[in-house]
Amino acid sequence: MSERYPTGTDEEREAAVEAATLAVRRGELVVLPTDTVYGIGADAFDPAAVRALLAAKGRGRDMPPPVLISAATTLDALATALPGYARALVEEFWPGPLTLVCRQQTSLQWDLGETRGTVAVRMPDHPVALEVLERTGPLAVSSANLSGSPAATSADDAERMLGESVAVIVDDGPSPRRDASTIVDVTGAQGRVLREGALPLEALNAVLEPLGATLTEEGAEEEAEEAEVDPVHGADAPAEGTDHPERA
Repeated sequence: MSERYPTGTDEEREAAVEAATLAVRRGELVVLPTDTVYGIGADAFDPAAVRALLAAKGRGRDMPPPVLISAATTLDALATALPGYARALVEEFWPGPLTLVCRQQTSLQWDLGETRGTVAVRMPDHPVALEVLERTGPLAVSSANLSGSPAATSADDAERMLGESVAVIVDDGPSPRRDASTIVDVTGAQGRVLREGALPLEALNAVLEPLGATLTEEGAEEEAEEAEVDPVHGADAPAEGTDHPERA
């Protein structure tokens, strides 16, 4: 049974952040607010916790969760061969609703599932989520809902669906937005928008065009039609050619 923590005062917020941090360190699951919808999180480097997260949502290893981080500088510890255009997007849009699908560092000692060498990474623009991430390190996070159910936009929604599976629910009120993050595959020489969400393609290209780069949506429509939407990041199901099954 989960414990629920409000964040209305400074004291309540500190208690909520600390409770979530301790739960993660014990290998338990937590529900956190993000700048999109509520997410269910686990220590990204704890395979048993990641398996528990997938089980709680009713998913298999073919739908590995994305990873949330507290600082853009952490990206280089998780990803390799990042092109210049990816760094430009990070500088402009992080923290925020932009998920980057990157080639993961081969030295990483984790097991997120069948990632096939990539990892989806995002830095959320939410103060409570960032406080937790600063203390825990990278978290595997997916939308706080049962697979196939609507995403949780409140702590009540998350508790109703996942209350028996998580140790801590951090209640920061209704989600500030309900649209998905935009997902960009940055594993190639030219980036591809796999899903257009809160950030439109035009806004992304406005940053890149002065650098002589642009993103394409080539193939994204077909991939999106086959993918199950995960509003924390984007899409859960495997997108052909991207090597990473879930986009939170």
